[in-house]
Amino acid sequence: MIKTILDYFRNRGEFPDRIRRRHETFWKDPNAKTLVAKKMYSSDSLEKWKDAGNWQRKLSNKFNAREFAKLNGCQVPDLYWKGTNIDEVDFHALPKHYVIRPITGHSSKLVFVMDNGVNLFDKKKYSFEDIAKALKQAIQEKPGLEFLFEEFIQNERGEYAIPNDYKFLCFNGEIACVHVITRLSPKKGFSNFYDENWNKLKKMHVAYPVKEDEQPPACYPEMLKLAKKISKEYKIFVRLDFYATPKGPVFGEFTPTPSMGMNFTTYGKKRMLTYWDKYCEGLI
Repeated sequence: MIKTILDYFRNRGEFPDRIRRRHETFWKDPNAKTLVAKKMYSSDSLEKWKDAGNWQRKLSNKFNAREFAKLNGCQVPDLYWKGTNIDEVDFHALPKHYVIRPITGHSSKLVFVMDNGVNLFDKKKYSFEDIAKALKQAIQEKPGLEFLFEEFIQNERGEYAIPNDYKFLCFNGEIACVHVITRLSPKKGFSNFYDENWNKLKKMHVAYPVKEDEQPPACYPEMLKLAKKISKEYKIFVRLDFYATPKGPVFGEFTPTPSMGMNFTTYGKKRMLTYWDKYCEGLI
């Protein structure tokens, strides 16, 4: 009962209200699905990327997100295959380590982080037939759903493990917070919060327990530079996800409505609103 009451009050206020309004505006539009499905490429001009109202919705398509990141100088995981006809996939040609993810979706649903036949996200062993069956079932339930088969990027130590997330909460080129998550699984881990100069911030979100302070990754200066550059192009509030690897920062994805604005602390909501009103005043 106490937790329910705390959650109720935590998820009220101007910041979660703005996120919910954005979600409604973005996705109740009858043209939204068409916009997300439109394939874009890094060779396209910025004018073409931004040729629609709330054009940022194109980046909810994870293939488009890869291409926009490449356009802005980011590294992305190698792409082995993309499509909807799973029978076309030559599983035997894949490396021992690879990642599968749907082109749209959230919360790591239908994501396979494969390490020698084991999905590190659920610690279960999968045959190629098991994976193909799961993907085909998802496509049957959502016709046209595409999947990306990508490189399993190594962490900074050169290990194949669930990578740490470096999540930049950005407002038109300004960084309100760097949320660092040390992942144990899609839903479990530890986290810390820093400003762009790696000064520790008070807890901004309650999803994970706080861990001891950590050092920034070796590639953090480049990661910060790229986050600011992409955010400036995106303009409105967005969360940008990066990973630290032996070859430098690798871009993950765009999240325009993180956690639907829920589970931010009082301090977190206040800091987010301060940045929103200062750097994105009047923007969705």
